[in-house]
Amino acid sequence: MEVAADFRSWDELIPDALGVIFTHLSVQERLTIVPSVCKSWAELVARSYCWQEIDIDEWSSCCEPDKLDPLLEMLITRSSGSLRKLCVSCIQTERMFTFIAENAPFLETLRLSRCNINDSIVEQFTRSLSMLSFLDVSCCTNIGARALETIGNNCKLLEGLCRNMHPLDTAGKNFNDDEANAIASTMTKLKHLEMTYHLIKTTGVLQILSNCHKLEFLDLRGCWGVKLENILVAQNFPKVKIYEPFVTDFYEKDEWEDFSESSEYLTWDFVAGDMNGYYDNESDIEDEMWDDEGRLEELEFRFYQGIEDAEMFWPPSP
Repeated sequence: MEVAADFRSWDELIPDALGVIFTHLSVQERLTIVPSVCKSWAELVARSYCWQEIDIDEWSSCCEPDKLDPLLEMLITRSSGSLRKLCVSCIQTERMFTFIAENAPFLETLRLSRCNINDSIVEQFTRSLSMLSFLDVSCCTNIGARALETIGNNCKLLEGLCRNMHPLDTAGKNFNDDEANAIASTMTKLKHLEMTYHLIKTTGVLQILSNCHKLEFLDLRGCWGVKLENILVAQNFPKVKIYEPFVTDFYEKDEWEDFSESSEYLTWDFVAGDMNGYYDNESDIEDEMWDDEGRLEELEFRFYQGIEDAEMFWPPSP
C-alpha cells in the first residue's frame, strides 16, 4: 500500500498539465483515443491550445478532397485562431487555402507539398500570413517565380523554404533561374533552403548565395544545371552546408531509413460520413462517440504499410 501511495491519479493533474501532454500526441490519438477516456478529457482535448500544431501530411497524401476539406476545417476551427504549425498535402480547392488564411493568421510553420495552388492563389493566400518563418511548397507544379516573389514580399520573417521537385516533373525541361532570382531578391533572411531536382542553374545558385547572407543550409541534390566547382563554394561561402547535385543513392540512410521495408511506418485514413455536422456541439461529443464494437460511428481508420519498391519509380542520375 505504501508503494501505491507514491503514484498519483491522472484526475489529480491540473487541466493545463494534461493539455500539454495531449499536444505531444498525434492528431489521430487526440481525435479518437483521448476523448474516449472520459468526459473531462474529451472537453479538455477540444480546447484550442491542444490544436496549435496540426500534422496530417501523411494521411492527406492519400485522401480524397471531399474527405480532406471537412476534416481540415474542423481541426483549424478547433484551434480558434491559435494555430502555429500546419502540415498538410494535396489540397485541391481554392476555398481551403482561403479558409486557412482567414482562420490561421499566426501560422509560423506551413507545409503544403503537392497542393493544387497557383500564382494568383498565392497572392491572396499569403497576405494574411506575415508571421510565417518556414514554408514548404515542394512539388507544387502550378506556381513559379511570380508566386515565390509574392511569398518573399508578404512573408518578411521567412527563414526556411522547401521548393523541392519530383524528377519526373522537371525531366526534359530547360534550365532557368527565374525562381532562384525571385528567392534571392525577396528572401534575404533565409537560413535553410531546399531545391532538390530543381531547374536552377549555376548563376541562380550564385545569386542566392550572394544575397542570402544568413544562409546555413542549401540542398541542391538532383539540380543537374548546377556546377558548384565554378562558384568555388568552399572559398567564397565556407559557412554554408551544401548538398551537391550528384545523387549517388537517393535513399540515403540518414534520410530514408524509417521508410524501409522493415519499418513500422504506417499511415492512417479517415472515412467520414457527415463531417459538417459532426462537431457542431463539442459538449456532446463524448455521449455517443463509440458504437458497440468500440469504433467511432462515423470514422474508420485504415493502415497501410510503406510503399515497396518505390525506387523503381525514381529515375537514375543522368
